[in-house]
Amino acid sequence: MKLLVVEDEALLRHHLQTRLSDSGHVVEAVGNAEEALYQSDQFNHDLAVVDLGLPGVGGLDLIRQLRARGKAFPILILTARGNWQDKVEGLAAGADDYVVKPFQFEELEARMNALLRRSSGFIQSTITAGPLLLDLNRKQASLEEQPLALTAYEYRILEYLMRHHQQVVAKDRLMEQLYPDDEERDPNVIEVLVGRLRRKLEGPVGFKPIDTVRGLGYMFNERCR
Repeated sequence: MKLLVVEDEALLRHHLQTRLSDSGHVVEAVGNAEEALYQSDQFNHDLAVVDLGLPGVGGLDLIRQLRARGKAFPILILTARGNWQDKVEGLAAGADDYVVKPFQFEELEARMNALLRRSSGFIQSTITAGPLLLDLNRKQASLEEQPLALTAYEYRILEYLMRHHQQVVAKDRLMEQLYPDDEERDPNVIEVLVGRLRRKLEGPVGFKPIDTVRGLGYMFNERCR
């Protein structure tokens, strides 16, 4: 399994990387949220371990950003705060389980293995809406069983809209999916990309699943499954 460990305490990070590697996992260990987001964009992970007390962008915000980018792998949080409010807040942000510091490695490993077993049977590999199918593993789309030639940005917009089907998605949220580190965001780029995407989806079958919600953003109007 490929794991992402996000822990700012160097000794604990090294310890976790060593023990998990010894257990047969491939481990990417980083010390802050920025590095974690970069690694998650570059590689497919099976599970992430995230410390809530990260410097700068905290663990809760990191988890929210990972989920907003469509990362569906299980997330186990490490927290030095054992009160129930912090645990609930972490789970509400998108985490799947938690371990309170200090902890025994055996407990951490047992909880990780339980999450991996649970997720292995339920990770969604496709999204469908009428004649449209997204292959989430291959990052490919097909319409009426024919491949759609989408650019990487067009695909990312389509996947995000389908994951949030029948919800209004603001242009700013779509911009964050394409350019998470760019402060100079031009919403006109989204209009151009959505326009091209609509033309490709409409094609010969007249499929029109993307509505413009004036002044708010876009909505994928078809129910996805």
